[in-house]
Amino acid sequence: MTDEKKFDSSPEFHFKSLGNPYDHKISLRHEQNCGCDLCTNTHKAKTAEVVSAETYSRTASSEEMLDRAVESAIVCGIFGQNEVSRRGFLNAVGGSTLAAVLGSILPLDAIKAAVKEESGKLEKTKLKVGFVPITCATPIIMAHPMGFYSKYGLDVEVIKTAGWAVARDKSIAMEYDASHMLTPMPLAISMGVGSTAKPFIMPAVENINGQAIVLHVDHKDKRDPKQWKGFKFGVPFEFSMHNFLLRYYVAEHGLDPDKDIQIRVVPPPEMVANLRAGNLDGYLSPDPFNQRAVWEKVGFIHTLTKDIWDGHPCCAFACSQEFATTNPNTYGALLKAIVDATHFSAKMENRKQIAEAIAPTNYLNQPVPVIEQVLTGRYADGLGEVKNAPSRIDFDPFPWHSMAVWILTQMKRWGYIKGDVNYQKIAEEVYLASETEKVMKSLGYEAPDKTYKNFVIMGKEFDYTKPEEYVQSFAIKAS
Repeated sequence: MTDEKKFDSSPEFHFKSLGNPYDHKISLRHEQNCGCDLCTNTHKAKTAEVVSAETYSRTASSEEMLDRAVESAIVCGIFGQNEVSRRGFLNAVGGSTLAAVLGSILPLDAIKAAVKEESGKLEKTKLKVGFVPITCATPIIMAHPMGFYSKYGLDVEVIKTAGWAVARDKSIAMEYDASHMLTPMPLAISMGVGSTAKPFIMPAVENINGQAIVLHVDHKDKRDPKQWKGFKFGVPFEFSMHNFLLRYYVAEHGLDPDKDIQIRVVPPPEMVANLRAGNLDGYLSPDPFNQRAVWEKVGFIHTLTKDIWDGHPCCAFACSQEFATTNPNTYGALLKAIVDATHFSAKMENRKQIAEAIAPTNYLNQPVPVIEQVLTGRYADGLGEVKNAPSRIDFDPFPWHSMAVWILTQMKRWGYIKGDVNYQKIAEEVYLASETEKVMKSLGYEAPDKTYKNFVIMGKEFDYTKPEEYVQSFAIKAS
């Protein structure tokens, strides 16, 4: 709306109010002596043919105003714009009854979304979003078959991608509008580490936890990492939490990851085959390939990564800054779909339904029981026990700036970046925590009121205010 906007003033319906259409005590015509808040705020105007949008916006957001306008138009239409009929009916049956009936026969959310889309028209609706077939991508994947993209007016093609290098390169080349990425990747891409530099943003974490260290069944007698000298380990990508957590874990047990073990980059779908063939002694991988190794009786779960750092980030939703800037409305709708799907995934009661939705060939191509074990946290460990760890994987979209700072400290620790690093500046340019907070709140979800906090990793506290001191505190690091 614009200031001093004229509304319909025909004799049948003098004014389409943004008042509560389900309240029989409120007239939706602003007639003489109307005592509603809106007319009171406009000095009890004698007519309401002209109303300042600024006055109303003091008490309602633009989205709330549009929602109320849609509801009012539908309710008034049902009663033929007859206020006497509307108010008499509501007085008899109650507003909540009418609201429930309308909600059961009309797609109110979709109608409201369509109106909002028209007010902020999507620059493009057909999008390509890449994903690597792992359970960490659950929100990005399930948003397709379960209708979260279409809810926000988007026609998204989710494209299965073989590995992270392909996902990175296609994203940089703008072949993908957005992509499932590992949380260190947008930082590395933005800094030009390992690829051409291009500003990328990460407005949402896809999952927290969700990884494990798996060893070959031949190594059941080697549960102490000090026995792993000479082992060959797989990780899915250099710029991954998998790589940094594996390095952290073995270093805390006295092994130099660059000298005492070998770390190889192996695409997640190829992890189990390489373990079976003896090309790897173990791996730190995303699921479902940890559980798949147990399913195929070639590996066992040594430890879940949540037991290294509970609540650590893993994967993310990311895109180029160029895409977000060029298509702000589309980007906003896509982010809402992802945040909405992530919160749906976080609810344990939805996990079995999600497992069935993401199991098919075009998504994870895995047996449903394997995915269920990951998502529900009740799983066989390959050592003869059934474990129950509900937080084995969880979903929380908030991209803490301090997560980015920790990742940057590990990139510095292991020599991926050198020289002075402005940790906070880079973190805040790439991880859009404040933007995510606004989207979460607009969708009715709780969001943190800060963007930094300390973490405890294997008993050692990470103080985000002293990143360089943290890097130098480790006895084992790149020379």
